[in-house]
Amino acid sequence: MSTNTSSRISAQFKQKLAEGKKLLIPYITVGDPTPETTVPLMHAMVESGADILELGVPFSDPMAEGPVIQRAMERALQANISLTDVLGMVSEFRKTDNSTPIVVMGYLNPIEVMGYSEFANAAASAGVDGVLTVDIPVEEADEYIKAFSNKGLDTIFLVAPTTNEQRIKLISEAGSGFIYYVSVKGVTGAGHLNTDEVAEKVEQIKQHAKIPVGVGFGIHDAQSAKQVATVADAIVVGSAIVKRIEANIGDSDKITTDVTDFIQSLRNGIDS
Repeated sequence: MSTNTSSRISAQFKQKLAEGKKLLIPYITVGDPTPETTVPLMHAMVESGADILELGVPFSDPMAEGPVIQRAMERALQANISLTDVLGMVSEFRKTDNSTPIVVMGYLNPIEVMGYSEFANAAASAGVDGVLTVDIPVEEADEYIKAFSNKGLDTIFLVAPTTNEQRIKLISEAGSGFIYYVSVKGVTGAGHLNTDEVAEKVEQIKQHAKIPVGVGFGIHDAQSAKQVATVADAIVVGSAIVKRIEANIGDSDKITTDVTDFIQSLRNGIDS
């Protein structure tokens, strides 16, 4: 069990859940639509109600992502945003916000290129709190988990609707921070959310997990956020935010306004 009870993520969950609140975790792709928009947008999202930030590392073959986030990654890659740049932006953000937890979400290849220990070191120094690597199976993650927990980083794993009981148990024992339940089959931004099915699966995960459960994929408005918040500890929203960024490319003020208005509406939905 690699539970990291001292992490910012654990502390944030503990505090908010004790207050009777569910957490809101918005996702953006770092460098989309321009490198200059990312850090100001991170601060704006926190001000409008985000509890934890999830930052997507641009990657050329993002297999879990739907077309909206794929296009965001293409835009960020055109600006040559690398894993090192992502960590640089976290450092920049940390100059004025030392309390909001940050999860870096990406794929294994860039981390393997850098090396687990080197990446863990750099991520912890920058102020990252948790890492979610989409394509590392928990069965092969021992070295990965060890390198990260040595630096106080949480390792967050995905559970899918198709994940069986045995594997849920394995993920619950290996993960720290929170478990990310992918609420629909398919890619980000896809599918129709069935709250009853989500409730059933979250309950199954909670029978094994000692850490909170966040739910993402398919949450696109205040109503769906409210429904999922009745069963989950946290709501993760990605494609619906990235869509608003894409709709306003070229106008960073409009991006900020649209995204923060949307996050406020999600916050109100979750809290109501």
